[in-house]
Amino acid sequence: MELRQLRSFVVVAEEMNVGRAAARLHLTQPSLSRQIAALERDLGVELFARVKKRFVMTAAGQTFLADAQDLLRRSDEAVRAAQRTQRGELGSLRLRFVQSATFSPLPQILGAFRQAYPEVVLDLESWTTLRQTEALRDGRIDVGLLRPTAPADATTVVRLAPDLASRVVAEDSLVAVLPARHRLARRKRLRLAELADEPFVFYSRPSGPVVHDTIIGFCRAAGFTPRIQQAADVQTIVALVAAGLGVSLLISPTPPTNPDAVVYRELSDDLPPWPLSVAWSPDNRSPVLQRFLELI
Repeated sequence: MELRQLRSFVVVAEEMNVGRAAARLHLTQPSLSRQIAALERDLGVELFARVKKRFVMTAAGQTFLADAQDLLRRSDEAVRAAQRTQRGELGSLRLRFVQSATFSPLPQILGAFRQAYPEVVLDLESWTTLRQTEALRDGRIDVGLLRPTAPADATTVVRLAPDLASRVVAEDSLVAVLPARHRLARRKRLRLAELADEPFVFYSRPSGPVVHDTIIGFCRAAGFTPRIQQAADVQTIVALVAAGLGVSLLISPTPPTNPDAVVYRELSDDLPPWPLSVAWSPDNRSPVLQRFLELI
């Protein structure tokens, strides 16, 4: 049984006239009659009959018609789904992101992508840069939003590793996080060295080794090594700072907070901007990934 036979049967059933059905299908009447006869042989049932010189559908034909229409509809849907998948309009995108991207530009990127491709399934999770890099190499994720270890030219594609490509989408600065009642909270800008005697609330190193080591390096360059109370994520850091357990340093943009509890202050030190990059494997041929990269 072939789809063309089903289509011929459905058109004949709709027209209940072989001549008109043949015209719709751009077939000759004998060719159409042979298709219907072949279909009846394959099924082992009679689909049409002559009753008192009238062309009628048999009970078996009426039962078969509903299923034939459903099969044709599903075959058309399968074709359209395959075509839409090829265009990147259907499918899934496995995206991982560092915590510092949570507040911006991640919401902007995901909002724009969801609007452009509403039927793509988004698989999202916060991972460290190192974990994302390993997963990109292994093909376990499609794209990462991460912090490379060195600044990159935002106008060119650069290499995080020999087998990965990336593009800078933002360059962010480091800011001080202080309790609102802190003695330095009224200042608009601070020098990093002014925090030398303060207890710090900061990521544990496994939560983000690149961020952890780089910021500790900035502190040492300013003449001190911070005393650290460890925290697992940005929200916990901010909560502990608000509770007065110490100060912190975070990459902007920072989470929205109550200014009566926590304040963010710029640093006057000549620190390099921190690039946020989209990274992917050039070997990944996912059409959804290509649409995402085009949107980026």
